[in-house]
Amino acid sequence: MATPVARASFKGATAGGEIAPAGKWLVAASVMIGTFLSVMDATVVNVAMPHMMGSFGQDLLTITWVSTAYSIAEIIMITMAAWWTAVLGRKRLFLASMFLFIFGSVLAGTSKTFAQMIFYRVLQGVGGGSLMPCSQAIARETFPPAEQGMAMAIYSMGVVLAPALGPVVGGWLVDNYGWQWVFYINVPFCIVGVLMVSAFVHDPPYLKRGVTRIDWGGIAFLTIGLTAAQVVLERGEEVDWFSNNWIVIGAIIALIAMVSLVIWELRSEEPVIDFRLFRNVPLSVGSALGAAIGFALFGSSFLLPQFTENLLSYPAMQAGLVLMPRAVTMLLAMPIVGRLYNIVSPRTLIGIGVVALIVGYWKLGHFTLYVGFFSFLPILVLTGIGMGASMVTLSTVSLSTMSKAQMTAASGLYTLTRRESGNVAYAALATLVARRTQAHRSNLVGSVRRTNPLFRSTDQQFQNFLGAHGLVSAPGQRRDLAMFNQIINRQATMMAYNDCFWLTALILAAVLPFLFLLPKSGVPQDEAHAE
Repeated sequence: MATPVARASFKGATAGGEIAPAGKWLVAASVMIGTFLSVMDATVVNVAMPHMMGSFGQDLLTITWVSTAYSIAEIIMITMAAWWTAVLGRKRLFLASMFLFIFGSVLAGTSKTFAQMIFYRVLQGVGGGSLMPCSQAIARETFPPAEQGMAMAIYSMGVVLAPALGPVVGGWLVDNYGWQWVFYINVPFCIVGVLMVSAFVHDPPYLKRGVTRIDWGGIAFLTIGLTAAQVVLERGEEVDWFSNNWIVIGAIIALIAMVSLVIWELRSEEPVIDFRLFRNVPLSVGSALGAAIGFALFGSSFLLPQFTENLLSYPAMQAGLVLMPRAVTMLLAMPIVGRLYNIVSPRTLIGIGVVALIVGYWKLGHFTLYVGFFSFLPILVLTGIGMGASMVTLSTVSLSTMSKAQMTAASGLYTLTRRESGNVAYAALATLVARRTQAHRSNLVGSVRRTNPLFRSTDQQFQNFLGAHGLVSAPGQRRDLAMFNQIINRQATMMAYNDCFWLTALILAAVLPFLFLLPKSGVPQDEAHAE
């Protein structure tokens, strides 16, 4: 039976109405380019920030607004993607977003002032935000029901590959050509994406077009709420959270705006974001599970480079390569999981994935300062398998019972929850590292006393070492105690990182019971039923 997309959304359909095999992959490749660029641009700029500090004369705290501005605009557009689809049509929205992304990239590379850079990054974020939910919806609709798992595997590969390659590619471009090229490199890929989308992607007839009224209230509450929440999450740790007045004000504004948004949208006939879709159990449960897995993915992507650079003294390139085994394993696992989706129960696949993640993060929580580079390999391969098995299956089953007309809106909600969980992970884990380091240091310092025989023997060894090198520990200097202080600080920080990995494992264990609320079978329902 031909799907509506097969009949109306692709020119390469066969006489029988099915999409030609080559056509499916051309459509998938077309939209995957946009997804890849949108996700990569959220991370690739991080390696260029030290160079931008010199160009714009800004400190580290200020220059990070280059990343924050993009994230705020992107998240707002992710949420509004379905509404803009109704206004413009999905293909027009996708192409307009690509053009705006190109425009913002070129302008960002030519920025002469910091204010220009922030404005152009907002343009980039507005262009990149709607690409992800639109890509996911198009990929699902292009592939027949029996191949939905493979469709989500392709989409997920783009989402996973981008943050893995972003820092590596960005570092090479900055070192060889300058920070401007982390933006210019987008242009040729965007042009190819625009040409492919123009040729191969077309709007299906069932998509709602036009709105009778503009939901100005929803747009206002959404913009204010998400902007305030993003600023609080990204800036809170740097200014000691609620000891800072403007963080308190921002949190209050975010809470009031988001509560008002939910109330307003539930009463609106044409909401800019349809929260009613969360009545769908697979979508709501899948989003909750996806948020937990997103917390683990983005949180570990933040923690591991920090851990290897700050405590193990890895160079930046090697610290980035630590994550590569996980990314490669995920890329290899995702197509396999896509093939298994219709054979193995989604509960089983997700369960295997989450358990693998729990074991992996639990093992990371037992690392010491003496861990070697290759000690990461088996654990990251295990977490790569877990991520591949859980992410592909969740993306598929969460949207499995949504009608095609609601697919873009549902994709936007699912993407939003996963993306926001990543922002929460950054903020929560950065705070946890700082606070737990202080707590562990306080406990360790308590054992540094003359009555402790281990302290006395170690202190004597330090003094002998210093004396052998002509660095006698004078009473006023006590270099031996400075050495103790350095060791305690490093050990306390290591223990704090362990706490973060243990917390991640516990969060994943806590959401395991939600698996029983998901469908038992991955076999697609009849399309008429899905409508």
